[in-house]
Amino acid sequence: MVKLEQLAQAALNRDGLRLRSLTQDFLRENPRLSDYEQPATDDARVLSTAAALIELFAARQQQASPAWTKNIGPLAEPFFLLKSAETLKHLRALCETEAPEPLLRRRLYAPPNFLTFA
Repeated sequence: MVKLEQLAQAALNRDGLRLRSLTQDFLRENPRLSDYEQPATDDARVLSTAAALIELFAARQQQASPAWTKNIGPLAEPFFLLKSAETLKHLRALCETEAPEPLLRRRLYAPPNFLTFA
């Protein structure tokens, strides 16, 4: 069974292939996202990223987010989920201005179509 913290860690590692694969499995295994429990981790970066991801998935599936996500704040430092956004000005600007709202709230930056296949 795929855990949300695995997705968050893959995102923070910028391992796009692993993140896409885990996301597909996670969504198949968890059809009611509002019931998903808060990850048991002390890592604030993983927890913030997990909250952003599950809110993103819930919004795209027109579901309510789990209640616990409201209590999770943003990352201390902005983080680009695509390494190339750090060096490519156009991509960086796109990520900063058009990232999905659940990511922006947590200071995570990605293109607007980030994980749209899910």
